[in-house]
Amino acid sequence: MRLLLLLIVATATQAYGQDSTLIRHMADDILTQGKAYENLRTLCKEAPARLSGSANAAKAVELTQAMLKEAGADTVYLQPCMVPHWIRGPKEEADLSMAGGKKISLNVCALGNSVGTGPAGISAPVIEVRNFEELDKLGKKVIAGKIVFINYPMNQTLVNTFAAYGDAVRYRVLGPSLAAKYGAVGLVLRTLSTSMNDYPHTGTTHYDSTQPKIPAFAVSTNDAEKLSRYLRMKMVSRLYMKAGCRMLPDTPSFNVIGEIRGAEFPNEVVTVGGHLDSWDLAEGAQDDGAGIVQSIEVIRALKASGIRPSRTVRAVMFMNEENGGRGGEAYAEHAATDGLQYIFGLESDNGGFTPRAFSIGAPPDRFKEFTAWGPLLEPYGISEWKVGGGGADVSPLTKVKAIVGELVPDSQRYFDFHHAANDVFEAVNRRELLLGAVNMTALVYLVSKYGI
Repeated sequence: MRLLLLLIVATATQAYGQDSTLIRHMADDILTQGKAYENLRTLCKEAPARLSGSANAAKAVELTQAMLKEAGADTVYLQPCMVPHWIRGPKEEADLSMAGGKKISLNVCALGNSVGTGPAGISAPVIEVRNFEELDKLGKKVIAGKIVFINYPMNQTLVNTFAAYGDAVRYRVLGPSLAAKYGAVGLVLRTLSTSMNDYPHTGTTHYDSTQPKIPAFAVSTNDAEKLSRYLRMKMVSRLYMKAGCRMLPDTPSFNVIGEIRGAEFPNEVVTVGGHLDSWDLAEGAQDDGAGIVQSIEVIRALKASGIRPSRTVRAVMFMNEENGGRGGEAYAEHAATDGLQYIFGLESDNGGFTPRAFSIGAPPDRFKEFTAWGPLLEPYGISEWKVGGGGADVSPLTKVKAIVGELVPDSQRYFDFHHAANDVFEAVNRRELLLGAVNMTALVYLVSKYGI
């Protein structure tokens, strides 16, 4: 028995050493020869503003097909999905009419999927509320005929800024319809950002079919403070809003998929991906160009290592995460019928910042299998394994009993850029981006070798 235990320990030690050496080799390759940063430059500069249904979204499909082929994927193909097609139209306008006749312009943008105002725009008194409770308390008697300004700041005391976003995002998603319930004619939302600046951030809103659809804008944090101050001083008589956005019929699009076929268990699939679409205000570099090029880098690095993974590794560029989630649903629907076993889905959709952790949605016994790999990834920045889940695009894979997870980079700067016009290639640090790719590649390699 003692000899058997010694053999087991020796075998495990040897395997650990082999894995450590191979991961070090792949990390060195990514950090010195990696293509993710240049791929991101190409994606951002040649196909910025990749909102689903747009010409640039279609261009991004072509670009990432070519990137996956260049990365060495055995097979590259397109998976069809129908996507919503919302267009913003001309730049939005918002002007305050001040007591004494002066006009002050605000930095605004329409929320995604918002209706427009009509060519003439709308003008109405504006009333500030801090939360939904204040909105309910004021009711229709006070709100009807007015533009509601929801001034709810992201909670600065939450160190995890995604927790602060999770708390505040309900005002963007639900605010327009809840304001409309009380007769509001428009909504202006304090933008969802942890920083004070002049950039309004867009993002999806959802309309309740039982309520009127009213135009919905985000206003920059600086101008939200300004507007609140002017309202307290009773200096504002009316607010004018104008937007030409509208929703067009659904249109065909695609997920882009590249894979390396597994050497031993080709019918078991390890998925890694990000979302190819982005909001239309900028280049979509952090959200989610970073996740796209990191996922392509996983394919390139595995091929460059010269070792074919035991299980099939598939990189997926999901379409339409931002305002519909159709790509993730289409991928999961296909997974339910294609006869393959989807064991793990990993997503990167939290920006290209320094990697800190992985979030894994798994029962305790399976979660321990991931944490056992911790020492192999710790040299590259992963210091924590969080009990959680995956991002929006891989989460539907839980329907086919896959375990899902996501890369968790440092979150402090993400909401400086999220859904805003400053989300550009130049805001991404090459070193941070590549370190994320290192950890994603290492985890995908380990799952593909050992299973879970």
